[in-house]
Amino acid sequence: MEDRGEPAGALVRPYAVTQGRTRPRLEIAIEALVETTTRGRSANANGGRGGEHRVIASLCDGRVQSLAEIAAQMRLPLGVARVLIADMAADGMVAVYEPTSLEDGNDAVGTELLERVLSGLRRL
Repeated sequence: MEDRGEPAGALVRPYAVTQGRTRPRLEIAIEALVETTTRGRSANANGGRGGEHRVIASLCDGRVQSLAEIAAQMRLPLGVARVLIADMAADGMVAVYEPTSLEDGNDAVGTELLERVLSGLRRL
């Protein structure tokens, strides 16, 4: 992870980062894409929120990233990253783009995606 103003090697327990919460305000899929909003950029520039929120806002500013990528880059457990991102989404700091589901009746998108994945696997 790049240096984002956080002390190197700082150890904070996950429950302290999420204020003891283990369940996110919103359900977010592991592959959901996250992007910093205009509101998130201005709050980040003004030094609002905690350090983790500022790092997430910086990671997703100008570059859409998945929940899994954010958790990995920040070296946080997936559940902790999910709680933090859900809080930020509820406050309008980030936009979360959920993946298309096969359950919502759009089977053509699901089939196309599966065919592309299969094609990619065959090329390996």
